[in-house]
Amino acid sequence: MRDMSNTAVEQKRQREMALVSEMIKLYCHKNHGTKEEELCPECNELLNYAQERSRRCPFMKTKTFCSNCKVHCYKPQMRERIRAVMRFSGPRMLWHHPLMVTWHVVSYHREKKRLSLK
Repeated sequence: MRDMSNTAVEQKRQREMALVSEMIKLYCHKNHGTKEEELCPECNELLNYAQERSRRCPFMKTKTFCSNCKVHCYKPQMRERIRAVMRFSGPRMLWHHPLMVTWHVVSYHREKKRLSLK
């Protein structure tokens, strides 16, 4: 993968955090009955945790998504919680944020292909 500038890495980090944020909001709204832009305390904790992991990620230049990373920095309990959010929200995101989903799918498959070539 080409060397990324700090600006490009930060833009990538922001896109990733925005996607996770929208997925958690959708999950919380549909499962915990919150208003669309609000989060319950449990989901807010998960969002803050995910954002902190993303901010501290030393591999942001070389990885696309956490699922493609060899190092899993989430605590097991938080990892299971974010997986539940992704299992629920992933299929529903197409209707709520189609451009985000399109970007995610294209990026994910590019990364998988790049990793398989190594």
